[in-house]
Amino acid sequence: MNGQRICCGEVSIKGIKMFKKIMLGMLVVMSLAGSLLATTLTTTQKESLLFMYQEEKVARDVYITLSKHYPTATTFSNILLSEQSHMDAVEKLCIKYGVDIANVNEAEVGVFVLPELQALYNTLVIQGSVSLLEGQKVGVLIEQKDITDILAAEVGMPSDVVKVFENLRSGSYSHLDAFSKAVAALL
Repeated sequence: MNGQRICCGEVSIKGIKMFKKIMLGMLVVMSLAGSLLATTLTTTQKESLLFMYQEEKVARDVYITLSKHYPTATTFSNILLSEQSHMDAVEKLCIKYGVDIANVNEAEVGVFVLPELQALYNTLVIQGSVSLLEGQKVGVLIEQKDITDILAAEVGMPSDVVKVFENLRSGSYSHLDAFSKAVAALL
């Protein structure tokens, strides 16, 4: 039977070996996919994701509000678009990991489900409305807080969450630089 074909279906030994390799490969892929899907977050990690999602909304919403207050200051209007993409990235993670974001309404500027972030938004808008310089300083504060909170939030998270958070942090450093330059230009 060495290398001979079997009648009625013409199955060869090489064909059987190839079939086994393909099936084994498929099992490995299915196993890996299953383990990726099986990744669950703790309640604390889910709360952290919700917090980061809302914190990115705070940044975006403060910048929306201050861009209306200071229409000639392009830092707010330029960076708020980036903050929207940050929100979108964290929203995808929330959906993937089953974090309840049903009560979050992105269209409502200045409205948050987490009371501490509602208070933060209110405080930052009041502070930023004093003057353009104070508004730019608020931008610095927001980005510094984002960097600190992202570093804390990524500890113990799955690698896909860490990767997204690293990208957010990189963006926050860029935003921090832009706001710091805007502050320096006003001094």
